Amino acid sequence: MKNYRRLSKLHFIWIFAILVSCGSNDPTPTETNLVSSTILSSRSAAELQNILKASGLDLPLAQLKYDIELYKIIYHTDYLGETIEASALVVLPKNPATSVPMISFQHGTISSHAEAPTALPLSNTQLLLYTALASPGFIAVVPDFIGFGSSKAIMHPYYVEDLTASAVMDALKAAQQLAKDKSVTFNSRLFLAGYSQGGYATMATHKYIETEQPEGYDLVASFPAAGGYDITNMQEYFFSLDTYSQPFYLAFVAQAYKTTYKWSQPLSDMFNEPYASRIPALLDGSKTSDEINAELTDNMHDLLTADILANIGTSSTYIQIVNAFKENSLTDWAPQKPVYMYHGDEDGTVPYSNSVATIEKLKANGSTSVTLTPLPGANHSTGVFPYVEAFLPMLLDLGVE
Repeated sequence: MKNYRRLSKLHFIWIFAILVSCGSNDPTPTETNLVSSTILSSRSAAELQNILKASGLDLPLAQLKYDIELYKIIYHTDYLGETIEASALVVLPKNPATSVPMISFQHGTISSHAEAPTALPLSNTQLLLYTALASPGFIAVVPDFIGFGSSKAIMHPYYVEDLTASAVMDALKAAQQLAKDKSVTFNSRLFLAGYSQGGYATMATHKYIETEQPEGYDLVASFPAAGGYDITNMQEYFFSLDTYSQPFYLAFVAQAYKTTYKWSQPLSDMFNEPYASRIPALLDGSKTSDEINAELTDNMHDLLTADILANIGTSSTYIQIVNAFKENSLTDWAPQKPVYMYHGDEDGTVPYSNSVATIEKLKANGSTSVTLTPLPGANHSTGVFPYVEAFLPMLLDLGVE
């Protein structure tokens, strides 16, 4: 803790880039899915103010007013019809003067179990950034997602809409119960945020809430950033490239869909050897994205078969893949509550054009509540910093009464 004053602005940008790779009616749930909770740490508001001041982030630090407590929770959620245990971080403000809203921050793509929010060491500065979300007077929730933390024995259902949204919602329900147990009252006002895959998870959860209308949650707004919301559009983008610096994303989606949907189709229909045979072991949770990329190739023509590159849209061989991309794309609805999208306009990992295509389809569906804010000159990594500086003050303006 004493080393936080030496954290540089670039160090904090790097930490946030890990996220790439977030009147009371006391809506108490009638049933609890909370299995257990463990307190991990506590911090004072003054500590958090000093830490963020040292980071160089341009944030309204005076609004960090409550001391906080950080918990790991284990909760029940559904996975393919089976009740499983998943996990999340929950950060509670201590002794808030009134009932408080909730913010759920969805992390970006991770591949190693050690990168899950609940697996991070307490000295990790990323946890300090999560805790700062609660200090203004929010219940802050950071789900691990299915496939990490307490559910790490399961293959993560990467970019699978329904399992993503339901796991987040169940984390919110369990967090609400924990807050009640600790005498923190949730006022039903909910906010969602997240970057990269976390942006996708944020929009998927927003869609779920508007579609299913779960009782006790008044969704105010969401702040998704740099997500691959239109998966079909992402596939078309990848296949148009000669090289792509993050091939593990393609391998991750393929293995996740094959596992989640129990496809018998071999990876060799999609990937050339030796990569097709390597992918399952590379995604066993022991390796980071950089380590996985080192075992693949950034040459798309070497990585992917010539047939799938040429015929994915016309051959019956790939119909289940094409249909899965369509089913999990978040372009078939019209948001009613505000969706504030952000994206770096120089992003080559998840292209800015994907957000443009998504918002155009949402507006064509009849939505008038979506906006897209470009982050000028930002790529996928450098976009995190301006995203946080843009969305967090807006969150505080909307959420803190």
